[in-house]
Amino acid sequence: MNYAEIKYNDVANGPGVRTSLFVSGCTHRCKGCFNEIAWDFNYGQPFTQDTINEILESLKPSYIAGLTLLGGEPFEHSNQQGLLPLLRAVKKEFPDKDIWCFSGYLFDKDICERMCKEYEETSEMLSYIDVLVDGKFIEELKDLMLKFKGSSNQRTILVQESLKTGSIVKLFD
Repeated sequence: MNYAEIKYNDVANGPGVRTSLFVSGCTHRCKGCFNEIAWDFNYGQPFTQDTINEILESLKPSYIAGLTLLGGEPFEHSNQQGLLPLLRAVKKEFPDKDIWCFSGYLFDKDICERMCKEYEETSEMLSYIDVLVDGKFIEELKDLMLKFKGSSNQRTILVQESLKTGSIVKLFD
């Protein structure tokens, strides 16, 4: 897996001050995407144990609220495989910090109904994510007033609550 960028002290991709990891590789290719360069799975730098250690170090200060995963597409299968060691370490070392993830895939139809059956990594990855912003970016539905979303079709989902209840539980609309 490669990654495009890591933003430390990020305040744009989830609540509070966060570390945001932009993975490389995305097959959605949404028109108007803000990060087209990260569509290429080979773009950026290799994601290594050193990268994981740097991210873990960045999460140590008490003012850091958590980790955000975006891209590219974190739920591309190869990216799921690359992200699992990081997610395991974050939840182990920082159980009180939350993990947000942005995905063009739909939580219910794509991730839960299809990927969880196809890939053994998907269910474990979901077990570490607190909030998922799902749905492809649709340029015609772009709205700059939305909180932590690019277009009005996207949903901000409380993952653990949704998994427990079997239905979508939104953080907010």
